[in-house]
Order: sequence, then structure tokens, then C-alpha cells
Amino acid sequence: MSKKKKKTKNKKVEQTEENLEKINGNLIDNNVLVEKTDSSNDLYDKSRFGEPVSGKYQYALVEALYLIEKDKLEVKDKKKILDFNEFLKKARKIEPNFWVRYCVFKDLRKRGYIVKTALKFGADFRVYDRGVKPGEDHAKWVVFPVHEGSMLTWREFSAKNRVAHSTRKKLLIGIVDEEGDPTYYEISWIRP
Repeated sequence: MSKKKKKTKNKKVEQTEENLEKINGNLIDNNVLVEKTDSSNDLYDKSRFGEPVSGKYQYALVEALYLIEKDKLEVKDKKKILDFNEFLKKARKIEPNFWVRYCVFKDLRKRGYIVKTALKFGADFRVYDRGVKPGEDHAKWVVFPVHEGSMLTWREFSAKNRVAHSTRKKLLIGIVDEEGDPTYYEISWIRP
């Protein structure tokens, strides 16, 4: 009788490991492309990682690094598989402010928010409130990650605020310290 229980227990473990199939992607220009598979479809359906493009999923660099760190994605550059540090080095060459952006992205994802790029809004990210998926409702915030040592002029600050206001979103500034920990400030327009 105890042997049967062990076999059943091992079967459950094997099934769970089969469901955790790692996704394979290729670094192409400024994005990572992956084929549509059960794993990539599941990741998109549950967490909205990637954007469907021509029968594949396209991941932003911050999404890809996050999934590499979580051991859910393996990325090749030509034929070489990139580890976390190699991918980070390449991403920093493509996007100079990449590490600051990644710290904010990672922190918000860990807090349960869906974070998507927001280039068309003139921001780094758009963030959906917990439980809301893109397409179901609009993003609540546009986010601008900045390093604590960087300067922001009033004109730059005003421009960021105008972007948020014109897109009917709240402005969230994510200030990243030397340890990579973000602190958030929400800014909104008020009428006296």
C-alpha cells in the first residue's frame, strides 16, 4: 500500500515538472521573440508577458530579463545561450537606463501589477491595477523610472505630468536608489 502512494506522489511531481517547460527565445534587435507554445500561451494568458506579433510573442528586454531571472526563459543571441549577466550587459548597451528601468519593472511585477511598455504614450511603462489585464480596462499609471542621483528639471517634470494627464493616467515616478530599491511617488493634477 505504501508503494502505491509513493508512485502516485512521484507521478504528481513529474506532471508538475512537465508543466514548467522553459520557454526558448531569440534576441533580435531590441526584443526577444518566442514561438507560441503551451508555456508561452499560458504565461501570456495568466500574466500578460509579451505581445502577440505575427504568430509569436515579442518580449521587451525588461520582460525577458525578468523571465530569465525567474528561470522561465532561455534566450539565444545567434547560437549562444545568454545567462542573466550576459543578457544584462547586452540590454545595457541597447538601453543606457536599462538597470534603473529593470529595478522598477521587477519591483512592480513582484507586487502583483502587470507592467507593459508605454512608448506610444511617451513613458517608460504603463501599469495596470492588481487584477486588471490589458484589454479588460485601461492602465492606471504611467511610470517614469529615474535614478536617485539624476536631475530632473521642472520642464521635464511638467512634460511627464502632461503625458500622464493627456492619457488620463496617474503619474508614478519610481526613484531607484544605489541598492536597486525603488520608491514611488504618485503625482496628479488638482484644481483649486
